[in-house]
Amino acid sequence: MASVKKQRLSDGLSVTQKVFVRSRNGGALKIVREHYLRDDVPCSSICCDDCEEYYRPTPDGGKNEPVLSGEPLDLGKQNIGKHYLVLDTNVVLNAIDLLEGDKAFYDVVIPQTVLEEVRNRSYPIYMRLRALCKNDDKRFAVFHNEFKAASHVSREKGESAQDFNDRLIRKCASFYTEHLKSHKIDIVLLTGDKNNAEKASKEGLVSMTLHNYVSLLPNFAELEDMLPSNETFSRQLNEINYQDYYSSARLMGGIKNGTLYQGVINISSYNFLEGSISVPSMPKPLLILGRENLNRSFNGDSVIVELLPQSKWKKPSTEIVDEETINKNEVGDDDENEVIISDQERKLLAQQAAETQGHDDKVIPTARVVGIVKRSWRLYVGQLASNAAASSQNTGNAAKSCFVILMDRSLPKIRIRTRRSRELSGKRIVVAVDSWPANSKYPEGHFVRVLGDIEDKDAEQEALLLEHDVEYRPFSKNVLDCLPKEGHDWKVPENLQNGDEQLAKRRDLRDKLVCSIDPPGCVDIDDALHAQLLPNGNYEVGVHIADVTHFVKPATALDQEGASRATSVYLVDKRIDMLPMLLGTDLCSLKPYVDRFAFTVLWELDQDANIVKVDYFKSIIRSKEAFAYEQAQLRMDDQSQQDDLTKGMRILLKLSKKLKQKRLRAGALNLASPEVKVHMDSETSDPGEVEVKKLVEANSLVEEFMLLANISVAKKIYDEFPQVAMLRRHGAPPATNFEVLNDMLRVRKGMSISLESSKALADSLDRCVDPQDPYFNTLLRIMATRCMMAAEYFSAGNFGYEDFRHYGLATEIYTHFTSPIRRYCDVVVHRQLAASIGYEPLHSLHRDKAKMDLVVKNINKRHRNAQFAGRASIEYYVGQVMKNTQSTHEGYVIKVFSNGIVVLVPKFGVESLIKLESLGDIKDSHFDDELYKLTFTGHNGQSRQISVFDRVNVFVTSQLDELTGKRKAQLKLA
Repeated sequence: MASVKKQRLSDGLSVTQKVFVRSRNGGALKIVREHYLRDDVPCSSICCDDCEEYYRPTPDGGKNEPVLSGEPLDLGKQNIGKHYLVLDTNVVLNAIDLLEGDKAFYDVVIPQTVLEEVRNRSYPIYMRLRALCKNDDKRFAVFHNEFKAASHVSREKGESAQDFNDRLIRKCASFYTEHLKSHKIDIVLLTGDKNNAEKASKEGLVSMTLHNYVSLLPNFAELEDMLPSNETFSRQLNEINYQDYYSSARLMGGIKNGTLYQGVINISSYNFLEGSISVPSMPKPLLILGRENLNRSFNGDSVIVELLPQSKWKKPSTEIVDEETINKNEVGDDDENEVIISDQERKLLAQQAAETQGHDDKVIPTARVVGIVKRSWRLYVGQLASNAAASSQNTGNAAKSCFVILMDRSLPKIRIRTRRSRELSGKRIVVAVDSWPANSKYPEGHFVRVLGDIEDKDAEQEALLLEHDVEYRPFSKNVLDCLPKEGHDWKVPENLQNGDEQLAKRRDLRDKLVCSIDPPGCVDIDDALHAQLLPNGNYEVGVHIADVTHFVKPATALDQEGASRATSVYLVDKRIDMLPMLLGTDLCSLKPYVDRFAFTVLWELDQDANIVKVDYFKSIIRSKEAFAYEQAQLRMDDQSQQDDLTKGMRILLKLSKKLKQKRLRAGALNLASPEVKVHMDSETSDPGEVEVKKLVEANSLVEEFMLLANISVAKKIYDEFPQVAMLRRHGAPPATNFEVLNDMLRVRKGMSISLESSKALADSLDRCVDPQDPYFNTLLRIMATRCMMAAEYFSAGNFGYEDFRHYGLATEIYTHFTSPIRRYCDVVVHRQLAASIGYEPLHSLHRDKAKMDLVVKNINKRHRNAQFAGRASIEYYVGQVMKNTQSTHEGYVIKVFSNGIVVLVPKFGVESLIKLESLGDIKDSHFDDELYKLTFTGHNGQSRQISVFDRVNVFVTSQLDELTGKRKAQLKLA
């Protein structure tokens, strides 16, 4: 039962009250919701005199001025003269790329209703929309229609949330139409909802679809390609009949009763027709084979699947399959050339079914996708199919259907319509996906923009960032306005007792012999250390971390941008910063010889590196030196250096070795990854040579004390904030993750890996040594790393304490505190630690568990993307290094398929697929999946066997993939 009351409180202010009475367990609960309405919400039009008095200074003293121009665009068509646009939610969600462009869409009203609905449906698009509203040139004005008395409406009984939002948006357009009538400015409501458009017309509003409006613009031909495809593909496609997704009710019911399963789908990078989905109740990931069972899902989509009958369960494919292999003639320029399922695909699926017989131990459950919970769609980078430009010769400038081949070969082609196919040929282009109809073999999308020529360095670098969803645009003016006004001239105050309460709480550690140890050329220095012998024979050890939160305050534009980016991204030739350079490389960076604010963890450690006591506080330090790892190592090794700073570093080294020994005894894992460094020419910025990264003891010194600080801080913040403490966990891997690796080890080497605990795993890895091959143990650790679970950030209230454990580090609790310049997790941890020691109260943003969960989710995603982008950058530059050279190097076989192998080359840290067909004229081949061995014979009668773990010599060259236009290192068997 509900009732609504309206009450006038004062001049310009009123309130609506909605009263609910709910009964639960025999009791009644009265709920009163109040909604305050105002008359003094300005319309933001510069030509409106009525709202002039409503522009008041913002709380931070900033200006509040009208945004919308007094001379907006005059169409002079269909009785639309000078006009403002009011957008509905669908237009924003589907056409954000078009709205951001500089060719059209100025003087736009964004109703508060739309802003909030976009935020609920797509946070990344919401952030882009917010940036548009802060762009002075575009003139996008947010209108708080739900708080303006003249534009507010109440929800009617039985009215759906969608219908109510549509009515709020129509009321907003109606208000502007009436409000600006005397100024002769028309209002055009752009909507993608046919029902909403019909109701708007009945109410006397000017309403248009996005496509109809753009067709009236003078530069329509220029904008047409960027229109969402939903309305442009008007013809009926009948290429395939995918199964319709189940209804929401059936999906929810199936999840609840256990007949359907939800998870994230992963498409194999070696077979685009094979996907898998991990579900908690299943010991192994479910297998999804074939287009029809994948049912229009993209890699990374959150999907719901249905288990297939046991008679249809199969084992994973042993064949490398890409779309080019399935049907090399399929990339056509018209739909008649397409086939629903090619003969090659039917043959492949039939072969997999036949291979299942007699191999029941490797058969796993299969499933099919029956619903999409959330799409992973983003902007994609690719190139037009090679025959698109040629076919356009016959069609002139008419818009035509073309295919875009994406850089990621595990993703399907995207169909777009364009009249610029000749112009776009040979270009690296960006496209967006709009839909994937059930009767279309491929998803439909639209052109967004050109990055540049294929193989142009700048275009390829930008493509890399877009492919991994890295935010790389310059920081906005709103963000930069949050920085200290003194800029690079900012300095730590000389007098700590100047009346600033927080400054007075800092400890002055400028007399301590503090230094930093980092990679060569590091300018964003997060951490510094010091150590000294105490009179009682123990040691004082301090880890000092850049006090980023002194500058980055919660809920500011700077903080929101940092939270959105979540991490800095390190590429071979550049760094994409999480925070503006003024902070990252200057004011926060713990550079030597200058005073800096820090957050300090100070221990007293005994001779065996046991913690006697620990203290946390904000401080002021002055680093005495900034060392590169090798510099620090040389200084510690040089016994002629007997100064106090060097002695302190030697204390740190001695204690770090003891800390590491204790970690390893507790079961910490010593894993590996194929890390290399690409040297760049200092003058030309061209890649020079590639070398494997070398680690010295100084690397481990820093690592051990960063780990100790992170563990100590994790305990402190969890004690204070058991529900919202920002922590990091690493789950124990299921034994099934190691089944294939253990089987390969048993068959090829007579070895095995134990998984009873992290200690058992660590010990068994130590035992797996091949006396004939010193690199084998490193190779095994690389492969074991890929079988592990991914570490993840989490909010403490989401797990029981027993699930906090970090498996790889063998510690019960862990967090990230030591790199706040480049990780947003650490920024949150700094705020929580500051609150736990009484330095300052914790902002409500970090006390709200629901908001913390959103922050954590974004951080995890951005962290993964940054890792992938970094690896892709190395892969790109290794390809450039090998562009004009060819050399032979030693590689290791890490995967064997029935029609190819995957080889890792340690020298370059790259792995590549070598297809059987690339080996020349092969007469016949045989794959033994029990022994992981491929045997093939050439027409000259020579036979060769290749098995997993084999050492092979390979020619390393550079090759441009003709299909995707992507250049990378290419391997060929020597």
